Amino acid sequence: MKKANQIIMANSKEHILKTIQAALKDNRLDIPFPEVENKTNFFSEDDMSLEECFATEFTNLGGKFIYCSNKDEMMKQLQTLSHNLNWNRISTKDQAILELFENKNIPLVQYTDDLHKMEIGISSCECLIARTGSVLLSSAQEAGRSLPVYAPIHITIAYSKDLVWNISDAFSRLKEKYKNDIPSMISLATGPSRTADIEKTLVVGVHGPKEVYVFLIDE
Repeated sequence: MKKANQIIMANSKEHILKTIQAALKDNRLDIPFPEVENKTNFFSEDDMSLEECFATEFTNLGGKFIYCSNKDEMMKQLQTLSHNLNWNRISTKDQAILELFENKNIPLVQYTDDLHKMEIGISSCECLIARTGSVLLSSAQEAGRSLPVYAPIHITIAYSKDLVWNISDAFSRLKEKYKNDIPSMISLATGPSRTADIEKTLVVGVHGPKEVYVFLIDE
């Protein structure tokens, strides 16, 4: 049944695209630069590494980036940050992150199902996108849809292998990982939550985290 639904959706999408193409033929304009139609990148790549590029873009957006040479350094850095900011508890649904801290007898990070009492959330990610400084999340992760956006402060634990150059690379990785079972929700988190809906005044942290951190482990 699931495969049949996927086939129907694919056929419907193809039908819509063909209808649009047919309609455009009646009032078609020449493409001004046809030679760029097959190009994938419309921006210049610089000489920075993926790590440097992501750190630059992410911090420019208001995120806080912490580089860690290994997992032990990440845990020490997080403990120091928590002490300085008076964080007593960090909530997670990610078993791998939870076990990492439990194995070191660090009670700072604890499992939670009660989002209403959560002030700081921590989770992994699908990818880090260097060019835009974005964190790619999906509903297939243990954190689900709620934790990364519900907590006023969100921390992402990522590894160097999670870095990709652009959004296209990120989606290629998702397709390779999930095959035909792509997660129902894919989200690009680019810096703290921002909105200017009310009187065109920029407000941070209304529809999501007001502070975002990325701890990048070089492993």
